[in-house]
Amino acid sequence: MLPVALIAMMVVACGPSQEEIAAQEQAIADSVAAHEAQVILDAEAAQAELDAAAQVEAAAKAKADSIATATAAVKK
Repeated sequence: MLPVALIAMMVVACGPSQEEIAAQEQAIADSVAAHEAQVILDAEAAQAELDAAAQVEAAAKAKADSIATATAAVKK
């Protein structure tokens, strides 16, 4: 009877404690939150690059339009 009780105690003692389970769940939640934050940062950086490219393109178009207007004025 004693060996059975000892084995039962060992089996129960081998599993993770509630604190260990809670810590593992918190670590998973923290990891997911960190990943989501990184995805948001990446999306914002990509949007900033697109906005910058659009500004450069708009400036180039404005310059080209200005040159075309000046050239047309000179030809008249």
